[in-house]
Amino acid sequence: MAASGYGSPTEVDKQCYDGSPSEVCNNKITDDGHQMAAQKVKASTAGEKPYRCDQCGYSAADLTILVTHIRTHTGEKPYVCGECGYRTGDRSNLSKHMRTHTGEKPYKCDLCDYSAALKVRMDRHIAAKHNDKKPYMCGECGYRTPFTDALSRHMRIHTKEKPYKCDQCDYSAAQKSTLDEHMAAKHTGEKPFMCGECGYRTCLKSKLSRHMRTHTGEKPYKCDQCDYSAARKFSLDQHRTKHTGEKPFMCGECGFKTVLKSNLSRHMRAHTGEKPYKCDQCDYSSARKLYLDQHIKKHTGEKPYMCGECGYRAAQRSTLSHHMRTHTGEKPYKCDQCDYSAAQKSHLEYHMAAQHTGEKPYMCGECGYRTARKSDLPRHMRTHTGERPFKCDQCDYSAAQKGTLTIHIVAKHNG
Repeated sequence: MAASGYGSPTEVDKQCYDGSPSEVCNNKITDDGHQMAAQKVKASTAGEKPYRCDQCGYSAADLTILVTHIRTHTGEKPYVCGECGYRTGDRSNLSKHMRTHTGEKPYKCDLCDYSAALKVRMDRHIAAKHNDKKPYMCGECGYRTPFTDALSRHMRIHTKEKPYKCDQCDYSAAQKSTLDEHMAAKHTGEKPFMCGECGYRTCLKSKLSRHMRTHTGEKPYKCDQCDYSAARKFSLDQHRTKHTGEKPFMCGECGFKTVLKSNLSRHMRAHTGEKPYKCDQCDYSSARKLYLDQHIKKHTGEKPYMCGECGYRAAQRSTLSHHMRTHTGEKPYKCDQCDYSAAQKSHLEYHMAAQHTGEKPYMCGECGYRTARKSDLPRHMRTHTGERPFKCDQCDYSAAQKGTLTIHIVAKHNG
């Protein structure tokens, strides 16, 4: 890799400076399979960073650091994982990545039994679980956090700032991970992270970590008020509202209240009809990314989640979790007013509305129809819109309800 033209001093891939801006020393740098080795810069002044990138002005005290940085411009990724093909331009990133395969978690919490693969995760764990201080507060809504970066990300909800720009289209995102996901889904198709248990592949390392919990059964997120635990932090956050009862976000159209702002945003699409998520293989569009992800698997046929009891396969992890309860008999959703329990949260919500509260918070803006179940409202809306999203792959039949399509397939195609 020729680095001249990217860094200053020039010809950083063949020679290094001895700390004097005007003199070049004779210490050569070896290039062995893109592994650069350089003598530490002997800066004449403490803290001096004489190696500069001509592309963006970045400076470094060590030549190897500059070489690694330059790869962010060239796109070179010489370090490859032998397990799944993941590539990176930084050797330390490869070492961290390998822990997703080995399960190694070298960072141990000395206050509880938590362990982590990365130091940054341990630091965040200690701040979140063992330090009650949350000094960083949002002036708009009162949200508090122990992390400055978390507050910065949160503020983008209010400012609508999307600093991460796609260089291949006009897409932009509030978070880098969202941009990475967009790049893999829309442009590169790359899914470098693979599960060694079932072959599931994903474009995000964080998704692989979450997926692995379907095999290990790990539920690292613990409720501090009861014995509930979850595989995902999002699930724990939702659970905690059962203790507080707080639902601060309300729909001005129908009075729907929710614990999460993101839920309200999704709910509003039931009134506006907005469907921002478009399939690039057909004319399907949806109000939620989750629905689009599910739909795309109809094109790919991918069903990465498998039941170890009976071989049942599912396209969605949540579908597999629901299925497993047919084997275990688990009914984790308990009614707090009687002894009813359910295997699915939607069943409990329907029970509560039908037997106890009579509440029907979901309302159609067209005709005033109300229902106790959120899933009923989108189905009802199709009576107004005429939408028939369920397509038969053997003829041109389509249906407004999945159950209707199933009946059609059995009657017309399966004899």
